[in-house]
Amino acid sequence: MSAKLLILLEKVYRENYLNKEELEYILDNITYERAGPLFAYATQTRMKIYQDRVFLRSLVEISNCCKNNCLYCGIRKDNPYPERYRLLPDQILDCCLSAYQQGYRTFVLQGGEDNFFTTEMLAAIIREIKRNFPDMAVTLSLGERSREDYQEFFRAGADRYLLRHETISPELYRRYHPGMEQEKRIQALRDLKEIGYQVGAGFIVGLPGQDNKVLAEELLFLKEFKPAMVGIGPLIPHPETPLAGIKTGSVEKTLILLALIRLLLPEVLLPITTAVNTLDKMGWEKGLKAGANVIMPVITPASHRSKYEIYKNKGSVDGSKLTEIKDRIERAGFRVDMGRGDNPLWSKEI
Repeated sequence: MSAKLLILLEKVYRENYLNKEELEYILDNITYERAGPLFAYATQTRMKIYQDRVFLRSLVEISNCCKNNCLYCGIRKDNPYPERYRLLPDQILDCCLSAYQQGYRTFVLQGGEDNFFTTEMLAAIIREIKRNFPDMAVTLSLGERSREDYQEFFRAGADRYLLRHETISPELYRRYHPGMEQEKRIQALRDLKEIGYQVGAGFIVGLPGQDNKVLAEELLFLKEFKPAMVGIGPLIPHPETPLAGIKTGSVEKTLILLALIRLLLPEVLLPITTAVNTLDKMGWEKGLKAGANVIMPVITPASHRSKYEIYKNKGSVDGSKLTEIKDRIERAGFRVDMGRGDNPLWSKEI
C-alpha cells in the first residue's frame, strides 16, 4: 500500500472527510486484499459509537406489486411472471406480534410502490402497532409518496424511513429508472428529513456505467445529506428484466464502500444488505468487520417469502431462527442488540 493511500486513510479516520479527488484516489488504488487498514479504522470508529453491538430489525415484505419499471428489479411492473401478493393489515399486525414476542424492537414494513396501500390504511396499521407495542420502532420502506403521506405516517408513529436514492448520477438514474425523476426522489429524502424521520438513503454498487468518479460523488452526497442510515448493496439483476445477464456488482467493492461510509458518517446505522449475504455466504461476517452494525432478518410469512423476488436466490435470513442468527454474529466477535438501536444524533419531535 502506497504512503499516499495510508495518509488518506488516516486523514478520513481523523477528520471524517475527504474531497472528491481524495476519495477517487482511494477507490482507484485500494484492493480488498490490502484494505486491512481501512477496515481497522472503520471498526475503531464503529466501536467508539456503538461498541460491538449489532442491531437486529425484523423485516416484513408487505407487497411485491410495484408501479415502477426499474430495469434490474424482479418485481418491476412489466414483469409478467411473479405471483403477486399483498399482505392484509391483520397479517401485517400478526407478523409484528410475532416479532415482538421474539424480542425484536424494530419492525420494518417494506414493499414495492403499491397504491393499494392508501395513506389511511398504512397510518392505521402504524397506529395499531404503536398502541400495542409503544416501545417498538416502526420503519417504513415503501418508496416515493407525497410529503403529506410522509407527514401522516410520522404523526401516526413511524420513526424511520428507508428510501435508497439508487444512484446520484442523473444519467444513470434516467437509464435504469424509466418514468422516474431523480430530483423527485432526492426531494422526497429532504422532505422525510425535514419532517423528523431517521432517514435512510443508499445506492447500488455495480450499475453498468458506474465508475469510481460516480462512487466518489455518492460518498460526498451522503456526507452532505447526513442520513441516519445508509443501505448499499451490489447489483444482482433479475433474469426476467432488461439487465438479465449483466455482471453482478462486487461484494469486495461494496465492503470497501461500507468502511468509507462508516468513516465519513461515524454515527450512521449501517446495514449489511441481503444482496451482500446472497453473493457471499460470509457476507455478514465481512460486513461487520467493515464497520456495519445492522442486520435485517425477514419475518414475511413463509407462504409469501419466495414471491418477493427482487432478484433470484435471495439470501435473506429467517427472522424466527434467532439462535442461529445470534450464534453467527457472536462467532464473528460481535454482540446482538435487540433494542430499537436509534442513531444517537436523532430525537423524535412531533
